[in-house]
Amino acid sequence: MFEKNTYIGRRNALKNKGLTGIALLVGNVDAPMNYLDNTYHFRQDSSFLYFFGLDFPGLVGVIDFDSGEDYIFGNDVDIEDIIWMGVQVPLRENAAKVGVTATAPFNKVFDFVKEAQRGGRKVHFLPPYRAENKLLLGQLLSLPALSVNEHASFELVKTVISLREIKEAVEIAEIEKACATGYEMHVMAMKMAHAGTWEQKIAGTIEGIAIAGGNMASFPIILSQHGETLHNHDHSLILEEGKLLVVDAGAESVMHYASDFTRTTPVGGKFTQKQREIYEIVLAANNTATSLIKPGVTYLSVHLAASEVLASGLKELGLMKGDVKEAVKNGAHALFMPHGLGHMMGLDVHDMEDLGQIHVGYDDEIRPVDQFGTAYLRLGKRLKPGFVITNEPGSYFIPALIDKWQTEGINKDFINFDKVNEYRDFGGIRLEDDILVTETGSKILGTRIPITPEEVEATVNQ
Repeated sequence: MFEKNTYIGRRNALKNKGLTGIALLVGNVDAPMNYLDNTYHFRQDSSFLYFFGLDFPGLVGVIDFDSGEDYIFGNDVDIEDIIWMGVQVPLRENAAKVGVTATAPFNKVFDFVKEAQRGGRKVHFLPPYRAENKLLLGQLLSLPALSVNEHASFELVKTVISLREIKEAVEIAEIEKACATGYEMHVMAMKMAHAGTWEQKIAGTIEGIAIAGGNMASFPIILSQHGETLHNHDHSLILEEGKLLVVDAGAESVMHYASDFTRTTPVGGKFTQKQREIYEIVLAANNTATSLIKPGVTYLSVHLAASEVLASGLKELGLMKGDVKEAVKNGAHALFMPHGLGHMMGLDVHDMEDLGQIHVGYDDEIRPVDQFGTAYLRLGKRLKPGFVITNEPGSYFIPALIDKWQTEGINKDFINFDKVNEYRDFGGIRLEDDILVTETGSKILGTRIPITPEEVEATVNQ
């Protein structure tokens, strides 16, 4: 964990936002995999980590906005726990490490909440995403578990987002550690991208690197020579010479901060001319986006600028036609990039999206665009120094989508379908970096993973 003044400062910042009543921050519990004692790897709730820092199950943190007090409710271990787990640090000592002096057994949180309710005080909580916490909050607040999320505090959601979206120096340092592990993962995947290799062997190898780097993969690894499927978690195929391998993967640091990179590698280590042409267009879109990222610009505008680079390059190859700006305005580029340019990143790989993606990525000024492709842009609002975001343009040839658009005549004034059909077996390309918005511009976090065609080919052939 960070030093205790970090957590004290975060809780004080929350208290200074004008809320009244109390905030319940519910930690996660162990989740059984296939029977009660065989659990998944424990992952603490990110907002609980942010404000209270304790990385073990069975805790509830309370921030009292009226008195200024902080509390942690949880149980110390008993002799049976010690037999299986060894001697554990008492809760009061762990709480002191994050600047909390008031602790109590877990069941006392029920009395605390009931007393607050009897006093007419507002009880704020964040929308739970796990069934166990929905049940707990339902019991604490006398609400049906299925309707708990409807009663979550929008005030608390917006306030937590306003704090967590600006990354502190200690957080950026943790993200850099995750990026260093991510670099190792992707370089290894490139080196293994040879014909005859089982996709699962690559996926398992790089997940092992993530675990050895401190924690675990920051999300289930996306790895496939069928990269036209944007989130392809099927790793069952044997790599074939001349295919493109898309690997979208990242790591968590010991402190649970994430990295998230994507690279596309030619199996066997040599791009064909057709592959290299599309690859260089996507790389140009990626580099253009990075050059445009700075405080005050909307990420929606960066997304559209990258889309214009993509459309312009595809037009030069004869895949698109007409005016580039009009093509993007009409969403024609989304045949090839049916997703957004990127998202927030931090303690979560899609940072804070458990609080509501629309609240994280948009605000009263910048609202989502209701158009295929751009509608999937997860971050559109104005950028601020301290934001950590992903930049991940791509180009994909999805036969089912091509057929739909061609049959229905969608954007036929901007798409050369005869030419597009020559690419039906192409697959896909995505190139993703992690970016820190600085005071004057942006910075790629970590050592940049090989990305030019020459760098990628050289890495495969090492």
